[in-house]
Amino acid sequence: MEPKIVISILGGLIVLVLLMGAPLKPIRLVGQVFVKVLIGALFLFFLNAFGASFDLHVPINLVTSAVSGLLGLPGLAALVIIDLFIIG
Repeated sequence: MEPKIVISILGGLIVLVLLMGAPLKPIRLVGQVFVKVLIGALFLFFLNAFGASFDLHVPINLVTSAVSGLLGLPGLAALVIIDLFIIG
């Protein structure tokens, strides 16, 4: 497609969203999930920092961050159990 057409379509969609208003609930939900995944990554960072003396390392990636962030401490404990007994 021509760049002018793509820019025109995107501009029209932006104007339409501005005039009609964006639905706030899905945007808020995506923001909350993003914050929880970041908190999960922070949990994993501290687990790896303090678990290094116990030879414990859980990789920090999107899946493990999502599990520990969305499930909280039980998810973090599940990741540790999986790392200790299943993987290693």
